[in-house]
Amino acid sequence: MSIIHKSAAELSRLMAAGELTSVELTRACLARIDELNPTLNVFLAVDHDGALQAAAEIDARRAAGEPLGPLAGIPIAVKDNFCTTDFPTTCGSKMLEGWIPPYDSTVVAKLRAAGLVIVGKTNMDEFAMGSSTETSYFGPTRNPWDPERIPGGSGGGSSAAVASFMTPLAVGSDTGGSIRQPGSVTGTVGVKPTYGNVSRYGLIAMASSLDQPGPCARTVLDAALLQEVISGYDPMDSASINRPVADLVSAALSHDLDGITVGVVKELGGDGYEADVEARFNEAVDVLRAQGATVVEVSCPAFEYALPAYYLIQPAELSSNLARFDGMRYGLRTGDDGSSSAEEVMNLTRADGFGREGKRRIIIGTYALSAGYYDAYYGSAQRVRTLIQRDFERAFEECDVLVSPTTPTVAFKIGERMQDPMAMYKADLCTIPSNMAGNVAGSFPVGLSDDGLPVGLQVMAPVMADDRVYRVGGVLERALEERWGGPLLSKMEESA
Repeated sequence: MSIIHKSAAELSRLMAAGELTSVELTRACLARIDELNPTLNVFLAVDHDGALQAAAEIDARRAAGEPLGPLAGIPIAVKDNFCTTDFPTTCGSKMLEGWIPPYDSTVVAKLRAAGLVIVGKTNMDEFAMGSSTETSYFGPTRNPWDPERIPGGSGGGSSAAVASFMTPLAVGSDTGGSIRQPGSVTGTVGVKPTYGNVSRYGLIAMASSLDQPGPCARTVLDAALLQEVISGYDPMDSASINRPVADLVSAALSHDLDGITVGVVKELGGDGYEADVEARFNEAVDVLRAQGATVVEVSCPAFEYALPAYYLIQPAELSSNLARFDGMRYGLRTGDDGSSSAEEVMNLTRADGFGREGKRRIIIGTYALSAGYYDAYYGSAQRVRTLIQRDFERAFEECDVLVSPTTPTVAFKIGERMQDPMAMYKADLCTIPSNMAGNVAGSFPVGLSDDGLPVGLQVMAPVMADDRVYRVGGVLERALEERWGGPLLSKMEESA
């Protein structure tokens, strides 16, 4: 097995034992990026020299006997909506093409402090608006399982980087499923932590009450190790939770699910769900039962209204957050030739800088917030949000975790849904409720469709119960790998 196929935890052990250096590992990852990125379009920016220098510094510190964290020296990819002082931060948009921030986001600062080696920034839907990474100004990212298909979105670049063995780890952000849905369709692990567990400072906002950074990885343990690095209270984020970080690593290493009650959400299945997706999901539920869990069905009626409510709240917050991109402060500036007024420059800049999906959502959000419509649309959506939170609370009185398919379908073909926004939005049907409520949720690979495409199972747990998601995911992963004879991603490499 090549070193690029090993998990971050395994690579860390090899480096600690002196059998591998960070420079060797980073070179291998950069070579993989050079090989595949022209086809998959995963990275928007890569810094070979900077990454190798950072890796050499970690090797020197290790050789000097300095105490290092468990992920020191591990290469990592960062979604291109996290501010970085040494890479452009574009959010996949022409509006910020080439812009280099003057500061690091808190997540990036924590990665650097923990000794991870940032190799580059990954492609994404423009300002995180999309479920397929097709709305990026820099072109779509392609799924490593089938380059004619999407890798999910908005963080398809981060999930594809991990799935294609370009990096062992990546960081993403999840507003309505942008870590979990890509994880499902690329056969990787993606977790949306409890809202407020990971700082949003320096994450360029799309919808502030929904956005949450989180880990992308190939194993549950790797995701747990990464989430522990990036979690923690940050006074720079007004929503940050000032509580100790849970022991996620121990949870990921749990051996059984004795005493755990798993609730299958009735509303997240049925019409619109592909037969292969439901089959793999039901098989995974049987595995959970075999590992000691008690399985019951629960009803969360308000979940049926989560999608329309989300697509009022998210565009409303987005229209407010993106108002700052007007050609006056930073980023793109169009029409400033001396013949246009400031208002005309703003209009020209926004018309030129935002793509079609961005303009659609800005218009929807502005309308929903306008006088006379605020209560009818945005206010009503917020009341639905409260009902969703109450459904979760009632369900968690009966169950320790809830489960569902992560997304109703496997990866669809590039271009297939671009002319049908509603079909695109339905890709997040299962993931949106947890963003609306702020609770933790994760996606874990549970097998392949008849077409050989990955299927994911979503595990949802109460606010601040992130360890439950990792416990269920870890037990499920080990049970399925025993059945498969290895990690699911090895199937992709075998058929390549």
